[in-house]
Amino acid sequence: MAREGHPVTLSAFTASFGHRNDTILRGLLGHDLSDDEVERIGGAKEALYRRFVQEHGLEPLPGALRWILHLREEGWRQAIASSAPAANIEAAVEATGLAPLFEALVSADEVGAGKPDPAVFLAAAARLGVPPSRCVVVEDAPAGLEGARRAGMRSVGVLSAHHPELVADVVGATLEALAATAFDDLVDR
Repeated sequence: MAREGHPVTLSAFTASFGHRNDTILRGLLGHDLSDDEVERIGGAKEALYRRFVQEHGLEPLPGALRWILHLREEGWRQAIASSAPAANIEAAVEATGLAPLFEALVSADEVGAGKPDPAVFLAAAARLGVPPSRCVVVEDAPAGLEGARRAGMRSVGVLSAHHPELVADVVGATLEALAATAFDDLVDR
């Protein structure tokens, strides 16, 4: 945004987590921002993100890989449902090496709505063949947790410096801090 002459405060940046570029940019630059400008500015931002990930890599959150592997062993079907563009999701799973562990990757661009709209979560559940009531969403942003609630799904909130308080069915300082039965306890399997 500095390149556009509109530096962003930390609080505005934090408030954007979980939202799509159209919502973020119109919130920052005005609701009359054209679709072309949203595409131009958002596209530049996303290209910078992908380049950064390719050059510097990306580490899963502490405990994420352990949980992904454990849940996979236990027969849980797993997807990524994100407000990020599909190219960013693919760059992230490629950089972390986690791509083979997920059965579906769903971008809000595919469903036409970003979080807190539940569409991305409902699409992921449909691709997995799992009813929403038997899904658990892991999120680190309020918009995502609200989307999970609207989808009728249980949720795990992971705290961060950006969001030191979250409202979810289970909240942990990290994924490592969750009880060994955290996911099973949320869904009556």
